[in-house]
Amino acid sequence: MNLAVVLVSPKTPGNIGAAARAMLNMGARDLRIVAPRCYVLDPQALAMAVHAADLLRSARVYPTLREALADRDVSVGTSARIRADLPAPRHPSQVRPLVRAASAPALVFGPEETGLINSDLEQCQVTVRVPTGDYASLNLAQAVLLVCYEFLQAQDEAPAYDRKTATREEMEAMYGHLHETMQLIGYTDAVRARHTLRLWRAMLDRALMSSAESRLFRGFLRQVTWKVEDAAKRGTVSGRQATEQDAPGE
Repeated sequence: MNLAVVLVSPKTPGNIGAAARAMLNMGARDLRIVAPRCYVLDPQALAMAVHAADLLRSARVYPTLREALADRDVSVGTSARIRADLPAPRHPSQVRPLVRAASAPALVFGPEETGLINSDLEQCQVTVRVPTGDYASLNLAQAVLLVCYEFLQAQDEAPAYDRKTATREEMEAMYGHLHETMQLIGYTDAVRARHTLRLWRAMLDRALMSSAESRLFRGFLRQVTWKVEDAAKRGTVSGRQATEQDAPGE
């Protein structure tokens, strides 16, 4: 499986190295690190990686999560908390068919102290939570090991879906276009826009759009924009004509 593991803003070199080792244990080899707060190849990281040192050295570093997920078609966030306006985390086994059928899935893990913030989880189609006891906080490497195990153990299962979905970059571009269109037609305002867009994201991500379908939706948005702008121009022209007709003659 072409599975990427994305670590968002990790703080401790040892945790990065241990996460790389956990990936190697489970057979995942694509490590992506977003805005790290330490040196990725610190001696402590290499020591904790043990035999996964080469995997760690090949890790790619990105400035933003959006760039790290750009070529992925399914992204799965991890969280132990319920967030307002965002779908509740699901058991990994419930999400396994979706990940198994994806061409380029990604698992996203947040910083050690806080986990993923809401703006990170918005970029994931689904969120999972590893079942634990009352104390739900897992070490970063433990979380990577458990979630990778949940998905990579199922490689022999038949996929539940049989079509390629749009990449996250295509979907993020579509959501940006949707946001602009909603503001243009007065569907939302600056105060309500984020909440409204989260609801649309949740609904459209469930649709698992293909690239062609995302382009189709953006074509609809372009037509809406054109109609609104054309109507505004016509209104301006009509207003000018009325002014000229009402103006007293020389």
